Amino acid sequence: MDEGLSIGEVAKATGLSVHALRYFEREGLFLRDIPRSGGGRRVFDAADVEWLVLLNRLRDSGMPIAGIREFAALVGAGPGNEAERLKLLKQHEADVRAKIAELEACLDVVHRKVVVYERHVEEGTARGLWDPGQGAAR
Repeated sequence: MDEGLSIGEVAKATGLSVHALRYFEREGLFLRDIPRSGGGRRVFDAADVEWLVLLNRLRDSGMPIAGIREFAALVGAGPGNEAERLKLLKQHEADVRAKIAELEACLDVVHRKVVVYERHVEEGTARGLWDPGQGAAR
């Protein structure tokens, strides 16, 4: 069984490191046991890549590894638990939306500072902004 994708090709396709792919495998996050070639190399297929892209998005969006493990176990168990999967995904969606709102609030503060600094730099009045020797910040 030598056709399919090598671990290096999957790493390139998913943006995950080879180390991360091996970690995902050790953690039981794949939907199947990854077969090996006659030479002992892992052989992935397109469905594995699609699954790994999803897992990576869940991870990048802040889902804890325990949540990813739970989701993978539910999907791996097959049909009949879709309501549980949906509940898990909806909770994660709410968590991501809350994080986005928090980041937007941070961005607003940063943007207000950018506007202040741009104005002062353009007007030549930036000297002394946030000078600890002057006491008050602008």
